[in-house]
Amino acid sequence: MLPLLLCADVVYVGVIHPYHHGACLLFTNAKKNVLCEKPLAMNRREVQEILASAKKNDVFLMEAVWTRFFPASVEIRRLLAQGELGDVKMVRTEFGLPLMHIPRLSQKELGGGTTLDLGIYCLQFISMVYNGEKPESIQATAVCRETGVDETVVVALKYSDNRLAVLTSSLAMTLPNSAIIVGTKGSIQIPDHVWCPTVLDVNGKVTEYPLPEPYLPINCIKSTGMRYEAEEVRQCLLKGLKESSVMSHSDSMLLAELEDEIRRQKGVFWTTEQQTSCFSLYSRTG
Repeated sequence: MLPLLLCADVVYVGVIHPYHHGACLLFTNAKKNVLCEKPLAMNRREVQEILASAKKNDVFLMEAVWTRFFPASVEIRRLLAQGELGDVKMVRTEFGLPLMHIPRLSQKELGGGTTLDLGIYCLQFISMVYNGEKPESIQATAVCRETGVDETVVVALKYSDNRLAVLTSSLAMTLPNSAIIVGTKGSIQIPDHVWCPTVLDVNGKVTEYPLPEPYLPINCIKSTGMRYEAEEVRQCLLKGLKESSVMSHSDSMLLAELEDEIRRQKGVFWTTEQQTSCFSLYSRTG
């Protein structure tokens, strides 16, 4: 294993959530480029430490939010940049699957709960649409288990100029797993599979973005889509970049801040945290 690690150009961190922080520090301190599964870490403090280590050791680091690199997501960003929807006023998205029987999702000590596992897909989508802007306010409500993990969460976010977003995330039920962006000139809908989109409905015109066929059997739906984030890492390294402009370090910091605030409002804290250290960067009202 050690000789293989020594010659590796990039290390992919895919351990369970609580171990992302330690693994990323281990590899960045070993001068290795890192692609780390989402969430990058359990909270803002850990994310800060990982980013600082990557900068100190002059290595590439990216949070593996594979959704952002799907061709459908690339097209969404293109349409938004060209103003095809006019001024975006509303974003709504949901992601839910009945997965609470899986220990890593139901147990607090394993980093369980919907916010960091499924909710992050909704948060990253909203943040992508609003171009990495911080919301002015967040209001979160949730159903939590006695074990201290969040099972279902609904979050409303308000941005500048009265722009809104609403997300629903659940590990207890199957949701439509769709998304819609509404602007003054039109809308974009992802009808299903919001975390790995291959179909877009733009003002009633439906376009498919099929993925390449796998060479070997795959374990998870649409797993061939992981090639796009891998190619992004490759291109960044070829250009000598230390972060991706599509999923930047500031994007990861924003996601961590949003996740922290949602957890704070729901009273969900990890065993390594003190409640007083889970700061609020946002108002509950607005």
